[in-house]
Amino acid sequence: MIKQNLRDVLENIEIAKHNRPSNITDDVLLVAVTKNHSVEQMQEAIDNGVTDIGENRIQEALEKFSALDRNVTKHLIGHLQTNKVKQAVKHFDLIHSVDSQRLAQAVDRAAQSLNKVQDVLVQINLAREESKSGVDPDQLDELLSTVKDCTNLKLKGLMLIAPNYEQVEQCRPLFRQMYRLFQRQKEIYPTVEYLSMGMTHDYKIAVEEGANLVRIGTAIFGARDYR
Repeated sequence: MIKQNLRDVLENIEIAKHNRPSNITDDVLLVAVTKNHSVEQMQEAIDNGVTDIGENRIQEALEKFSALDRNVTKHLIGHLQTNKVKQAVKHFDLIHSVDSQRLAQAVDRAAQSLNKVQDVLVQINLAREESKSGVDPDQLDELLSTVKDCTNLKLKGLMLIAPNYEQVEQCRPLFRQMYRLFQRQKEIYPTVEYLSMGMTHDYKIAVEEGANLVRIGTAIFGARDYR
C-alpha cells in the first residue's frame, strides 16, 4: 500500500508542477509525516524512496528514532515548547515551527551548547487563526531579523499551515500570498530555500502555487491510529 501511495503522491506532485505559472521552477521535496505511524511503516516508506520524515511530537519521535535503522533527514513539524528545545536540536535536522523571538533564542542557545548550527523555518499564521501557532504577519520582519542575528541558527525558509477550509480551493489565495512573501524574503536572506506548505488535503494546490516542500502523512500511510 505504502509503495503505491507514494507513487500516486509523487505523480500528483509532478502534475501540479506542470500546472504552475512558468516563473515557478523549484523542485518539490516530499516530507513523509510519520506521526502515529509505526517504525515498520517508516522503514517501508524509506525503503521505497522517502528521504525525509516529519514528526510532530518529540517524545514519540525519539522512541521511534531509537528503533529506526535507516538513514533519513528528520523534520520537526509540530509546535515546539521551550522545555523541549534541547531535545529537538539534538535530534532533528530541520525545525519547521519557530514562531517567536523567545523560541528562536532558546533554539539558538541549545544549538550553541551542542556545538551545532540548527536549520530552522519560521512558521507564519497568515490567516491569523487563533487556534494555530505561527508568527503574526505584522511581526514577521522582527522575528526574521532575530533569527538572522542568532549565530547558531540558519534561516532556511518559511512554513504555513493553511486553514482546513470546507472547499480546498479556498486555500489558493493564501498559498499565492505566501509564495510572494517567500520570494520577497529570498531577496533579503540568501539562506532562504524552502517554502513548506501543503498537506494531504491541499498539497496539489500548494505545489501549483509555489510550495517546494510538502508534508504528507495520510495520503502515504493511510488514516492514523490514535490508540
